[in-house]
Amino acid sequence: MSSLLIGIAVFVAVTTFMGGVLLFFRKDEQELAEERLTAIANFSTTHMNGDGEKATLLQQPLDEFPNVLEEIFGKFINLPLFLEQANTEVSPKKFIFMTVVASSLLGVLGFLSPLGVLGSLLGFFLGVIGPFGYFFLRRRKRLKKFGAQLPEALELISRALRAGHSLGAGFKLVGEEMVAPISTEFTRAYEEQNYGITLEETLQSMANRIPNLDLQFFTTAVVLQRQTGGDLAEILDKISALIRERFKIMGMVQSLTGEGRLSGVVLLGLPPVLFVVMYRLNPGYCAVLWEDPLGQQLLAAALVLQGIGALVIKKIITIKV
Repeated sequence: MSSLLIGIAVFVAVTTFMGGVLLFFRKDEQELAEERLTAIANFSTTHMNGDGEKATLLQQPLDEFPNVLEEIFGKFINLPLFLEQANTEVSPKKFIFMTVVASSLLGVLGFLSPLGVLGSLLGFFLGVIGPFGYFFLRRRKRLKKFGAQLPEALELISRALRAGHSLGAGFKLVGEEMVAPISTEFTRAYEEQNYGITLEETLQSMANRIPNLDLQFFTTAVVLQRQTGGDLAEILDKISALIRERFKIMGMVQSLTGEGRLSGVVLLGLPPVLFVVMYRLNPGYCAVLWEDPLGQQLLAAALVLQGIGALVIKKIITIKV
């Protein structure tokens, strides 16, 4: 029975790896877009859509055969937007390829380990959350840096407006004088306006790409000022001052909750550290956790309770400002 399970696991891993390789070397969206633009330039013929009407090449999707895994992921997370916010060149297909291959290989290795089925489940879980966790940390770091740069960018736009420049010129100035990620986003907004997109749509697009509350304030203030009038430079100065004051309060909150965060690290890190120490001192004493069915259940329950404890501690020490 064990040999049969190993054979099935190896077959699944190899099949997944080969499928991932084929998926990895498929043409990505940029290549398909280039082919589509070439076809448009050559005045290719249109084709009929589902309603029986002619659809132009611009109305065609770039990929008429979407990946099934992409559709599954899309029900839980906007994967293209998530990867764009993480500032990575990895496409959704490549991300899914990385996740599937990592979870399959780690699942097989976990199954071949002394933990057996429990090790396989643990390896599969680590393979799934590993790539996502890496890009999640990249995304969070980028968004945090954007939020820290925003007050200075608003002050720069305010000074440009007082000097007689337009709002678009202020966007360009932010792109030239500041560093990424805020320079990238404001440069993109400036270029979108040059291509004829309205300012409201440009700001809304940037707010959708960057889920930042302060940026939402800026977007709302600009849209309202264009509709009702007023001194936009003064409004931006007030928003910038508000953001800086909130940063000060957040710093105070971090200092006051430092003891709680340290206690959480100790409480969450103590059980696994003690487990490693006990295993090094007496492996047979810990082996019951994965050899006995009751021990496996207790180990799984301990992992679940550790996760619940982490969420509770995070909820206690997290104070929104």
